[in-house]
Amino acid sequence: MLTAGPGKKVGIYVAEDQQYHGSAAYAAILDFLFFHGVSGATVTRGIAGFGADHHMQTTTLVDLAVHLPVKIEFIEAGQKVEELLPKLQAMAGTGLIEMHDTTIVKPAQKEQKHPAPAAPALKSEGKAKMMRIYIGENDKWNGKPLYEAIVNGLRSNDIAGVTVYRGILGYGANRRIHKDAALSLSHDRPILLSVVDTEEKLKAFMPVLDQMVKQGLVVLSDADVIKYTHNYEKAERRQETRT
Repeated sequence: MLTAGPGKKVGIYVAEDQQYHGSAAYAAILDFLFFHGVSGATVTRGIAGFGADHHMQTTTLVDLAVHLPVKIEFIEAGQKVEELLPKLQAMAGTGLIEMHDTTIVKPAQKEQKHPAPAAPALKSEGKAKMMRIYIGENDKWNGKPLYEAIVNGLRSNDIAGVTVYRGILGYGANRRIHKDAALSLSHDRPILLSVVDTEEKLKAFMPVLDQMVKQGLVVLSDADVIKYTHNYEKAERRQETRT
């Protein structure tokens, strides 16, 4: 564990495509540091640079196989760095390792977590309504996908939750087949939004939905809600506070 006081700051420079035993050298070095208990390490990727061969490397939009510099940096106690250095030299290969003295003023600390004791799952049941909204993927509202607009509208109206499903085949009132065409960039797959909440809240949202859905199908049906939770009592206390 890293403590306040003198330490060593180490920087290891390798090429992005440099390999070590079949893996990226920078990833292998990071794994080595991790599994040998180094307190922390950071990998940064350069956008330009040159090395011992004096060949300039830069990022370009058309160059996908870049040979850019990558730096692995970490801070550790001097004794531990000396223990790791021989292996790091072998892993860095033709890369560069630099090291200098530093002072650790405040070492990073692990977040202290105090997990609550596990409690048996509590079960709550009740009556609700399920709303199903059938639309097309290409349907728009104010220039954005209709299904996204509906999700945002449901959220802003404090509806409990919604799930969006993308269909692979279907047809609607116009009898036109909608399908998921793997090789087509232009398609209009069927979209289903499934919403569950109280009848009162869903019916209050209906005027908003009427304005948004110009062509589609909305279905309301009864639903039995069965919910398992470990925080049911805590949730009830929060609800009592709100009311």
